[in-house]
Amino acid sequence: MIIHHPLLGPCDAQEFTYLGDASLIERPDGMTEGAEAAFYNYQYLRDNPAGLHRELWFHEQGDRSWLVVTRDTVTHEITSVELARDVARAKGRSA
Repeated sequence: MIIHHPLLGPCDAQEFTYLGDASLIERPDGMTEGAEAAFYNYQYLRDNPAGLHRELWFHEQGDRSWLVVTRDTVTHEITSVELARDVARAKGRSA
């Protein structure tokens, strides 16, 4: 698989480490009421979709950046690649 890194261009997927669902960017606030249940859901409950899925990938053998890759889990076709910091900032999270 080739991942088109937003800054470096095409890179072999073997340079990356898959880190799971991109919803991990949306870590719950530990100071709110119900935080224990929110953290349980955040840590342990994941969907396993067939089709388009947003995933976190870490460029371990490259510039060590985090990416959000939108990939079809059936065909492995990659439809978009974004820097995770940009995705986090768009959601109002600090990066």
